[in-house]
Amino acid sequence: MSNEDNMASESKDTENKKLNKNRQFKNQKRPNYKSGTGDYAPEISVVIPLLNEEDSLPELSLLLEEELSKIVGGRFEVIFIDDGSTDGSFEMIKTIHNRNHRFKCIRFRRNYGKSAALSVGFAKARGKYIITMDADLQDDPAEIVNLINKLKEGYDLVSGWKKKRYDPISKTIPSKFFNFVTSTMSGIKLHDFNCGLKGYKRPVVKTLKIYGEMHRYIPALAHWEGFKVAELPVKHHPRRYGKSKFGLSRFIYGFLDLLTVTFTTRYFKRPLHFFGASGFALTLIGLLINLYLTYEWFIGQTYLSNRPLALFGIALIIVGVQFISMGLIGEMMVKNFMNLNPNNYSIRQYIE
Repeated sequence: MSNEDNMASESKDTENKKLNKNRQFKNQKRPNYKSGTGDYAPEISVVIPLLNEEDSLPELSLLLEEELSKIVGGRFEVIFIDDGSTDGSFEMIKTIHNRNHRFKCIRFRRNYGKSAALSVGFAKARGKYIITMDADLQDDPAEIVNLINKLKEGYDLVSGWKKKRYDPISKTIPSKFFNFVTSTMSGIKLHDFNCGLKGYKRPVVKTLKIYGEMHRYIPALAHWEGFKVAELPVKHHPRRYGKSKFGLSRFIYGFLDLLTVTFTTRYFKRPLHFFGASGFALTLIGLLINLYLTYEWFIGQTYLSNRPLALFGIALIIVGVQFISMGLIGEMMVKNFMNLNPNNYSIRQYIE
């Protein structure tokens, strides 16, 4: 038998195994919860963004069904966010839904990214506790109970920490550097900001606004909003299906978004603190340089016309004044915005 015949035979065997696996999953008996499939109040909502994860979905759904049933019986919902998959992911989710109506799906017309998927999932989630995880089976559903227990200790957000990772070095080394820089700039010390496995209390997901690549900084955003954030080591498994969506472009865009998050969160309501401080520092340095040169000129030790340093000092003063002006303009815009939206704050409690 030729190599081509061998390859064709192996491909056919793989396809047959896949079809048999899907057929067995479809024929499995649907679970019978006392609360039925009508209206119920979910205790836990699991939000799962996915892109081309057809092969992992049957096993993932069974694992989730088993773990969540142990924790809350039938009081759960699983919301898949199909972020523009081009394989059979959506058809598989429909099969899962037919088995158990607690598994739901929102399907995007095209790929919008993980932040968009989480934002839509958060808006639809009805549970008291919200869990996010990836669909590739690298996150272990058995960790959900540990996240819930940690939340019950008084934390608002618990972020998973893949202490022992099964990813290639091309992904782990940039990730460590990214986490170090993010911890330094955000002021919250976590080992793994980008772990997909996280647990939230409902007020957190209803408060945060996630867009762009902001999903990487959800713990930092929650921390800056005044929520209590904790980290919990979780199991991490090797990827068995599909391909990683990580790329160099995401790494670069992630750092650009870190600057956006830092500025818009820390200085959104006080832009003069950022621009004013920078402008004042630049102006002061420029003034000191020019005062020093003026003193040298006054005692006859130099001519200002042949000193580039004098032009540099003047440039610093001009840029510093511009920064201060930008801060003042920003303050006027914020004041107008706050007049239009006086309740634009994260409120922890309200007694009437």
